[in-house]
Amino acid sequence: MGARLRDLRLLTGMTQTRLAERLGTTQSAVARLEAGRQRLSLSTLQRAAHALGCDVQLVIGERRAD
Repeated sequence: MGARLRDLRLLTGMTQTRLAERLGTTQSAVARLEAGRQRLSLSTLQRAAHALGCDVQLVIGERRAD
């Protein structure tokens, strides 16, 4: 899921720092999430989807980006 989060973030042109600000966390926490060294909580997953302008299913890989 971390790689999917990174791919979506890059597609939107967002930096790790900007995503971290929108999630209320740190850039290093986003880096850990993207590297798979930290798990996404449900609330963080929902906030990430909102910040990236997509739905949760897209972030978790149940649906492909159009």
